[in-house]
Amino acid sequence: MEFIQWFTDFVLHIDAHLFEIAANYGLWVYAVLFAIVFCETGLVVTPFLPGDSLLFASGVAAGAGLMGYWPTVAVLLAAGVLGDFCNYCIGRHVGPAIFTGEHRFIKKEHLLAAHSFYERHGGKAIVLARFVPIVRTFAPFVAGIALMAPQVFVFYNITGCVLWVFGIVSAGFFLGNQPWVRAHFSLIVYAIVIVSVLPVIISMLRVRLRRCRNKG
Repeated sequence: MEFIQWFTDFVLHIDAHLFEIAANYGLWVYAVLFAIVFCETGLVVTPFLPGDSLLFASGVAAGAGLMGYWPTVAVLLAAGVLGDFCNYCIGRHVGPAIFTGEHRFIKKEHLLAAHSFYERHGGKAIVLARFVPIVRTFAPFVAGIALMAPQVFVFYNITGCVLWVFGIVSAGFFLGNQPWVRAHFSLIVYAIVIVSVLPVIISMLRVRLRRCRNKG
């Protein structure tokens, strides 16, 4: 039981342990980064994994010389693009039936929020969703269900991932080793998580309000 608790805490707060992993395990840190980002973007059952905060921490670690900037960017780009495409393919095979009934590992509220986000923004939702946790996990899945053309999805997928990875990793790389950032690193990571999650909360509240109005 203690091992399970430790492992769960380690995975959910991998961004806080990244410096330790990079210092102690060398190149294996890239495999860890790939696995976490691929699962966060590619599997609808793991939207809780760190995304934005992990990218920022990766940039900070690269800026501190614990990892290479370009290898870090390359690994995260590969993980993000392949993860989204995997999610899209799963959505195409699952189909609209996923919206009916209850599913143990998928919260319907998250799925509906992503669907609403997708309907409002169309193909651009794949790009915008990169910066919105939970929606980031479900948007490619919904795009697959909606049978978005593969070539169109690939374009938005790569565009969004490039902006997401370069933007956040570069922010960590250039700003993360400033004295005030290092002194308040944990608070900054928490702030990134909170700011990132706010759009999801707002979207879910809108969905619930819409439901209440429809019932009334």
